[in-house]
Amino acid sequence: MEFVSFLKVLWKHKNLLIIIPLVTIIISYFLVKNLADKYVSKSQIATGIIDESRHLLDKESNSAAQAQQINQSFSNLIEIMKLKKIINQVSYQLILNDLTNRTPFKPYSKLFLSMNAAARKHAIEVFKGKFQRMEPLDYYNKDENGLNELLRSMKYDERSLREDILIVRDEDSDFISVNYESANPQLSAFVVNVLCREFINYYTNTIKQNETDAVTFLAKLMEEKRNALNNKTAQLQQYKIANGVLNLEEQSKGIFDQMMVYNDRKQQAQKDVASYNGALTNINNKFDPKDRGYIEASLSKYNTAVVGTQEQLHLLTDRYVRSNFAPQYKVQIDSLTKQLTQQINLASDKYLTNPLTGKDALVTQKLTLEVSRDLAKYSIVAINTALNQLNAKFNRLVPFDATVKTYNFELEIASKEYLEVLNKYNETNLKSTFSIKLRQVDYATPDAAEPSKKMLLIILSGFAALAFCIIALFVLYFFDDTIKQPAELVNQTNLPSLGYLNAVTGGTLDLRKLWDVEHREKMKHFKELIRSIRFEVDQELKGEKVLAITSLAHHEGKTVLAISLAYSYAMINKKVLLIDGNFGNPTITTTAQPRLYIEDYFKNNPDNYEAFSGATTVLGNHGGDVTLLEVSDEKFIRSRFNELKTKYDIIIIETPALSTLNKSKEWILFANKTIAVFEANKGVKKSQKNDLNYLRSLNEKFAGWILNKADIPEN
Repeated sequence: MEFVSFLKVLWKHKNLLIIIPLVTIIISYFLVKNLADKYVSKSQIATGIIDESRHLLDKESNSAAQAQQINQSFSNLIEIMKLKKIINQVSYQLILNDLTNRTPFKPYSKLFLSMNAAARKHAIEVFKGKFQRMEPLDYYNKDENGLNELLRSMKYDERSLREDILIVRDEDSDFISVNYESANPQLSAFVVNVLCREFINYYTNTIKQNETDAVTFLAKLMEEKRNALNNKTAQLQQYKIANGVLNLEEQSKGIFDQMMVYNDRKQQAQKDVASYNGALTNINNKFDPKDRGYIEASLSKYNTAVVGTQEQLHLLTDRYVRSNFAPQYKVQIDSLTKQLTQQINLASDKYLTNPLTGKDALVTQKLTLEVSRDLAKYSIVAINTALNQLNAKFNRLVPFDATVKTYNFELEIASKEYLEVLNKYNETNLKSTFSIKLRQVDYATPDAAEPSKKMLLIILSGFAALAFCIIALFVLYFFDDTIKQPAELVNQTNLPSLGYLNAVTGGTLDLRKLWDVEHREKMKHFKELIRSIRFEVDQELKGEKVLAITSLAHHEGKTVLAISLAYSYAMINKKVLLIDGNFGNPTITTTAQPRLYIEDYFKNNPDNYEAFSGATTVLGNHGGDVTLLEVSDEKFIRSRFNELKTKYDIIIIETPALSTLNKSKEWILFANKTIAVFEANKGVKKSQKNDLNYLRSLNEKFAGWILNKADIPEN
């Protein structure tokens, strides 16, 4: 709906939408008619960035990261080419060409022509010096600032050149294109070739020098890290030699393993001693005191052979423990043990127990267990001695281990630093060897003029003007809060609508001839709308007779509506009374020239008044600053209205605007229904808010709005 409304606005201003673009096209034609032809020169630089042979030694990377790196490399090259110092080199070459050659690229400027021979010579020297040193002109130096003004006058300065230089990468290729557009084909080719040459020279000299400096720095740093690594290695070796340390980890592990073995042997020996003691206790319990005394007396007389064998067994056991339980000692111990057993058996045969008791076997067993127990006890002592020695060795290794670990940690850090620098050096050196080698593969040459864009510019100017007009109209339409449709009036006031009236064209409207035959065609649609309003009013009145017509402001169209509505009721054979209640602007009275006036009829106890007659009667007023209740009191006026209701089918009152405050409300007080006229293409003002609240307070007494002068097309 809004779009359709906007289209109507465009159609309403169709002449504007045609004239403005047409004028713009004509002006553009004369402006571009004398434009010089444009010549574009192009050159290409091969970068080698995506050359597969260059990336043979590069590390593998995912395609996304590689594509990002490639784009970044091209962006860096393009930005370097756009550097001010590079563009300045082109500026110096251009001005030197015009200063030294008879055929300049452009017509001389006024400042150029004002230079004498000495000034030109001085300018050539300065520009050559700046070009060789790649230095910019100093704007704060009076002499160099004058030379800069010379460049600007010839449009050779950096800003002017940058406007027409286009540097882009050719899609996804390995080439960078450089374009320049000017009115001279020789100038275009010269600028492109000089720019490419100076850029390649700058990149080769500067970027390559940076890479060389980086390689030199990394080589020096690598040498320092290698010396530091060698020093740390020598310190660790000297410490191990000075303290007799070969491999602390292996040594400590070997000692710990020996300690675990000795602990196992010690536990086994302690278990054997406990078991032997238990067995001896059981055997002793089997003898009575007399037998034990006899046996102990007999056992104290061991022969020399048994004692000697036992001593040898003790010595051999000590050696067995000290040798970390060497197998060869185990064989000798087993042999002596057998020999000792035989000697004990012989001793038991010689020293018998009580002849009355047969306990030879128990005696032999006891002797054997006592010998085994003594051996186990002695082995525990030997094992403890060996464990103490091993603990002493282990404790001696602890401070060595801490110091060695410190040396190893420092050595590891030095080694990592050296390897990182070495890898960085190799990588940088490799990249320096295979770095980008720029080549100008396609030199710029003077080319033919570009196809003329004059017609395109003219057409674009016309479309731009049309678009501007449409946008301007849209802005005006968007911010336009005036009321054009009855629905908009209802939305803004929250009051109902009865209909609308169209605007009547054709000069000043003569109310006396409004319904004449000569205006039939012009008033056809107007009459249909009046009939529609008449029908809606009848539906609202529901048999009542007094209708008041008011408005928010003056000159909204109340008079036209009142007269037209009165005439419409007369056409259906209704007796109509039209009352001109607008004392301040009695248009109906002026038009109709009635014979009876309000001041005469509504005065209390009038002497006489002329009787009402005819199908349509007009009750005028004398005008002036007066109100209805000032003419007579309310009770008498109401009685007069009751008399009029008996004589007429419909009474239509044109009241003053609501802006007159009580003047309109006094008439509405005696009306059965009230309608308000609102002129289209106006907005509701904030000052009219109280009047709208008053109309809302009428509730059912307010019939609705009539939108006057609405521009709504016929169906």
